[in-house]
Amino acid sequence: MPKAGNGFKLTDKMREEIIKLIDERVRLYYVTREDFNELKEIVKELAEAQKRTEERLNELAEAQKRTEERLNQLAEAQRKTEERLNQLAQRVDELAEAQKKTEEEIRKLTVAVRELQIHVGGLSNSFGYAFENETYRMLPGLLRERYGIELTERFIRTEIGGKEINILGFGRKDGVEVIVVGEVKTKIDDIEVFDELEEKVRIVKQEYPDKEIIRVLVTHFAVKKILNLAKERGVIVIQSFEW
Repeated sequence: MPKAGNGFKLTDKMREEIIKLIDERVRLYYVTREDFNELKEIVKELAEAQKRTEERLNELAEAQKRTEERLNQLAEAQRKTEERLNQLAQRVDELAEAQKKTEEEIRKLTVAVRELQIHVGGLSNSFGYAFENETYRMLPGLLRERYGIELTERFIRTEIGGKEINILGFGRKDGVEVIVVGEVKTKIDDIEVFDELEEKVRIVKQEYPDKEIIRVLVTHFAVKKILNLAKERGVIVIQSFEW
């Protein structure tokens, strides 16, 4: 046991133990401080990561919001498109119904026009026959007075060789037997009338080859071109105002 006296004296062993204890304390102190600094750095990094995460979440939330707005816009556009399609479908149905009614009206109009054509055709035929009948009454006197042609048989409407002959009459001119062959037209302005007349003259000649043919055209009105051609071709043209 150490002695009391002038003071406490450390032994070498005690000194070693104290130094070891101090070293251990110092070591523990520094290790704890480093860990703390490291922990602070980790916390800082985590805070930064959290901040970035929150920013990213905000961006995603904003993107989600824009997406929802866009989806709402698309839904609205789809709704309007469907409305337009419904309106278009309704319009098509209306047009189809209108078309159906129009076709029915056209059908009725077609029937009416056909009936009118038949009626007008009947009137035209009646008028034509009436004009021909008047010609049969008035023509003999005109032919006698102006052209010296005396009928020996009355004019008739007949058919020869499958062709209708408007005017056919037998008579004499300057003592020679003749046959009057004629066409009756309401108006003559087409030179084809001469071809029609010649076709009928040809048919009559086949039946009466030894007879002279007198060609006659009777009309309400003939244009000058027809009158001039008739004169050149020896065809008598008589207009109704002349009788």
